[in-house]
This record gives sequence, C-alpha cells and structure tokens, in this order.
Amino acid sequence: MPESAILARIFPRLPHSDFTIVGPGDDSAVMSAPDGRFVITTDMMVHGPDFRLEWSTPHQLGVKAAATNLSDVAAMGARPTGMVVSIAAPQDTHVSFLEQIAEGFHDACLELAPGCGVVGGDLSVSNTLTISVTAFGDLDGRQPVLRSGAQPGDVLAFSGRLGLAGLGLAALFAGEKERTHPLLLSAQLAPWPPISQGVAGGIAGATSGMDISDSLIMDAGRIAAASGVVIQLDESALDDLAAHLAIEVGVDAARARQAILFGGEDHALLMTFPHGQSLPPGFTALGHIRACETGELPHVTMGEAALPENGWNPYTGWNGELS
Repeated sequence: MPESAILARIFPRLPHSDFTIVGPGDDSAVMSAPDGRFVITTDMMVHGPDFRLEWSTPHQLGVKAAATNLSDVAAMGARPTGMVVSIAAPQDTHVSFLEQIAEGFHDACLELAPGCGVVGGDLSVSNTLTISVTAFGDLDGRQPVLRSGAQPGDVLAFSGRLGLAGLGLAALFAGEKERTHPLLLSAQLAPWPPISQGVAGGIAGATSGMDISDSLIMDAGRIAAASGVVIQLDESALDDLAAHLAIEVGVDAARARQAILFGGEDHALLMTFPHGQSLPPGFTALGHIRACETGELPHVTMGEAALPENGWNPYTGWNGELS
C-alpha cells in the first residue's frame, strides 16, 4: 500500500495528545508547552538486539516502545505530553501489523500517561524492523530531576518492579518461553512502568533520578558518578525484595537477588530524596547516599564491598540471532 493509505489506517488508532495544536497531517506538529520548557528524550528499538518477532506481538512492541520512552520522561520528574514515532519495516509487512503497533502505543499512553499521544512521525522501508521514538514532557513549573543532584544523607528509593524483566529475558534466551511465569514475560516484552510516579517524585522534592533500564547497579552507579557520591545499598531491603520475588515467580532467592541487582529493562524509577522526608506513596527505600572519602571514587556498595557495574548491554548481550 502507498504511505498515504497506510497512514490513513494508522492515524485513527494512535493516541491523541491533549497538548496538540496541530497534529499529524502537516509537515510538523504544533504542541503547547504550558511550562515554557519541555523535556525531550529519544530511543530506538531494532529487531535483534532490542526485540525479536518470534517473542513479541506487534501490540507488545508498541507498548514497549512507548513505555521505554515515557519512563525516561518520568525520570526527569516531567509529565509526558507527546511522542513522534518513526518505523522502518520490511517491504512485505502487512498493514495490520503496523495497526497493532499503533494500538500498543494507544493502550500504553491511555493507561500509563493519560493526555500523552502520538503527534507525528515517519514510515520507511528497511530489511530490519526498527521503531524510533522521540518523547516530550512538561515540568509543570518544577525544576528537572537530574542525575547529578544526589546529596550525602539522601535516601535512595525506587518505584516499580525490579528483577522481573531480566529473568524474563534469560528465559527467552534459554528457549523456555512456554514454561516461564507470565509476569516475567510481560515485564520483558511489554513493560508497564510507574510513569505517574515521576511527577510524584518531582513534587516530593526528589534530588536526583533516572529510570532503571540497564540494571539497578549500573543506573545507580550513573547517579553516583554524576553526583560525585557513594550509594550504599541496604542489604536487608534487597534480601526482602529477593525473597518476595522468589516466592512470586518460583525461582530461588539467590537468582532473584542477582536479577534485582543486575537484571535490565525493568524501567522502574530510581530517585533520591532528602533525609528525614517521607517518601511518596509507591516508593521503597533501598539505601542512602554518603560522601566520597578522601581519594575514593563514586561507586555503589553493599556492606563493605563495591558492586560490579554489571547489567544489560545490547551491544554485548545480543548473541546475533533473530530467533
């Protein structure tokens, strides 16, 4: 089908943005920016290193592409307002496949970020299915929550789930999809992060934050490096989380703990809050921030040991296979 006919079938399925002044159909969209500033993020999903059609439905791809970008906006303490989506697909792709991706975007925005929608994008042809999203957000007059704001004495906390997506990916790589707990598969294939908690964290005065896309340790390490501090994880809190996860999905506690620390693609929100302040509902304390001692480099530690910055890396984690 020609592009104009494909778009005519996709547009009705896309979520509408409450901030749209001029939507799809012109050379550019026009959006309102009530705060006078806007947050921008972009992310690309490529068949192979980022997803596999043997594992994912097109609807799940739309959900995941939306969720991974919405969580980056939320991590800044901003409210998602709109997205532009570009898809390059093989020549023989059915239009119904693209329609289902659009419906995934619709459902994700409707439930995770009401008022956010797709305001434009592009279609092209490629041998490798690729979905590229740029998302926008509004700060509602607040300062952005940056990685560099953590202060000694702050409490480290998270909102969302940890470990599920990493366990799900390991099961898929092992060819165990049919025997894997549905929670693990849905967390990996169609994540449902706590987008509204980003605004809640910003309102509550979060001093730093980011979304957990590569692993708790890697992303906490990025906050530590940007802020010039040491993040001290609470071992008992990690043990409690691991015990709960192990019972919930039927894995041993040691494996659950490894997944929580080093599993990727959970897209939970990781934020720091001033000491003595009540955490917003939905956030759980994981540790605290301390100053670097003389000659000490920023890092993440638990007990007396610095933790290795292991996690999900599509460049090295992908085995080159498409199925």
